[in-house]
Amino acid sequence: MNRPSHWVLLLAVGTTVAAICLSALAGWQRGGALLERLVWMTIGIVLVLSTHLLPSLVRDSPPLMRWVAAALWVTCLAAACYGHATFFLIAQRHAGEIRAAAVAPGAAPVPAGRSLTVVMTDRASVTRQLALAASLRCARDCAGLEARRATLAARLEALNAEADEVRRRQTADDRATALRDALRDALTTDPVSARLAAFFGTTAARIDLLSSLAFAAILEGVACLLWTVALRPRPPTPRLASVAPSHTPTPVSHAVVTDSHSPASQPGSPLPGVESSDADVTRLMQDVAAGRVRPTVANIRRHFGCSQARATALRRQLAAVSLAA
Repeated sequence: MNRPSHWVLLLAVGTTVAAICLSALAGWQRGGALLERLVWMTIGIVLVLSTHLLPSLVRDSPPLMRWVAAALWVTCLAAACYGHATFFLIAQRHAGEIRAAAVAPGAAPVPAGRSLTVVMTDRASVTRQLALAASLRCARDCAGLEARRATLAARLEALNAEADEVRRRQTADDRATALRDALRDALTTDPVSARLAAFFGTTAARIDLLSSLAFAAILEGVACLLWTVALRPRPPTPRLASVAPSHTPTPVSHAVVTDSHSPASQPGSPLPGVESSDADVTRLMQDVAAGRVRPTVANIRRHFGCSQARATALRRQLAAVSLAA
């Protein structure tokens, strides 16, 4: 394996590890109990590995198996992208909540007091007592009756003031809550997503979802491509015959060639200038019998990594051996 293959393998492993981490974290966030989280994490890891390695593992399989694997690969890719998008969205929401908590104004201490329901209940009771005192006629203790009426009236005014204060405090609390929610929503939304949503006339949530799915698809696509390249079968190094230089002069023959129409090569014999060996033919016969290569010139050339002439010669020798058998 040459140096570029090392880099491809390193990148493939890196992308797969990153995708496994995303799927594992997404599964951890989805589950509730510990066992549920572990099951979700395992499913995510299996889907990621299947998405990355399935195209390379079925490369040389029969067509029917490749079609089935392609359908399964599409489903695994969709599931893995869904898991990655889940992680992206949850992580973005957590980051927004942390930013909102860091810049949100501190809530003012709420003074201890009664609820509006209790205050209004006391007010109703005092109003009933005041109405009853106002209906009484003064027979002999007029000063005491007037004092009771004044006391009830003052208590009613105090209860009205307390009820107004409770309402004002509730209104302030509602405003503070609305401000914190608006601030959290603003900080949770990515600035780029907000501007893209305004440009396309849609919501920032849709932009976040589409961008998360796009990032997940890019990561999975790069990983699949890298593993396909990294696991590509390497052609064997062609063996070249070493020819020792000879210093013996070659005698020149003056014989006249009379048969100029003899064929350059016969079926089952190698082409001129092309070496063949029984070991290569034996290996080719074994590979064809095992289904690793089809007996065509193109497949033989790709399988042995040899030239067109060499592949043609091997094909002819294979055919001759087959006929002889």
